[in-house]
Amino acid sequence: MSEPQISKNRNMTLALVPVLAFSAIALLFAYALSTGDPSKLPSVLIGKPVPETSFAALEGLQRDGKPVLGFDSTQLGKGKVSFVNFWASWCGPCITEQPLIIELAKRTGVEIFGVNYKDKPVDALRFLSRYGNPFTALGVDPNGRGAIEWGVSGMPESYIISPRGEIIYKHTGPITAESLKKDVIPAIAAARKMK
Repeated sequence: MSEPQISKNRNMTLALVPVLAFSAIALLFAYALSTGDPSKLPSVLIGKPVPETSFAALEGLQRDGKPVLGFDSTQLGKGKVSFVNFWASWCGPCITEQPLIIELAKRTGVEIFGVNYKDKPVDALRFLSRYGNPFTALGVDPNGRGAIEWGVSGMPESYIISPRGEIIYKHTGPITAESLKKDVIPAIAAARKMK
């Protein structure tokens, strides 16, 4: 084989290496995405205090003729279990989840704190009017900064807070009847035993 031919083959091989490497990585990601369960995503915040955040009230939201207040991280825990739900009116799965959040409040009596994510106030109010309002307090996160602090990866997402104010459970994606019974309610019961 001539010198130019060897050089040409070597250049062609070198050009294929990045293409093959990219293809292998893409296949690994595709496999991981198709076999993984997004509701099982770990959170680095599990076992840690809730992030220092503050969520202003949703303007115009009332219950029994009084404004529903926003909340901040100091109100979570405080000797009892809290449930924090990030949601948005534009989120389809949030619509299917809302009746289960209402059922959760009735079945467990846990205080439910809502965070309305990157939403227009009028749309959030319409959503709550149509699908119900299970929230003890409801704040807004118009620019998504609070969600970043909490490590939210998508809507909806929920957290259970221990009486000590630590995140003990994270649920990614909509709560279903099965996950409510199998995961969420047992996690609340376990959290109530923590002191």
